[in-house]
Amino acid sequence: MAAKPLEPLQLTLDRIETPVGTVLLVVDAEGAVRALDFSGYEERMLRLLRRHYGEPPLTDGRAPEPVRGAVAAYFAGDLTALDRLVVKTAGTEFQRAVWSALREIPAGRTLTYGQLAAAIGNPKAVRAAGLANGQNPVALIVPCHRVIGANGTLTGYAGGLDRKKWLLDHETSSGV
Repeated sequence: MAAKPLEPLQLTLDRIETPVGTVLLVVDAEGAVRALDFSGYEERMLRLLRRHYGEPPLTDGRAPEPVRGAVAAYFAGDLTALDRLVVKTAGTEFQRAVWSALREIPAGRTLTYGQLAAAIGNPKAVRAAGLANGQNPVALIVPCHRVIGANGTLTGYAGGLDRKKWLLDHETSSGV
């Protein structure tokens, strides 16, 4: 018996207002998050989607309420709300290892790029970990904003350093 052909990937783009701008949220037909970024960075998000999935149909619409609710809850102070979301990303094995390690950083805490590389068992891969961090297609949920420079400075956030500072301050002041 021949294998059933795979259904083409159908993606929905939702826009959610937050205190730091509009969040662009892309989910698949099952409600798994495929991308999350901020308006103003839509072209970057679309470029990452194309890199990983080709040209999947992207339709404006609403993400499932539990997904929308988790985003709203995070900004309202429930810093663990995003932890419950299902994420499906492509990427290389190395990138997925970095993204998995990022999800282990608790809200209100930060790691340096060196600590991130060490967390995936490859302490010499600091630059590669930084590059993988920058290719993260699901900001906030895979909290790349929690990675800082070796000297404690805020560096390299695709959503902008002002937004990175706001997110870190939000997580510190909201507590867990």
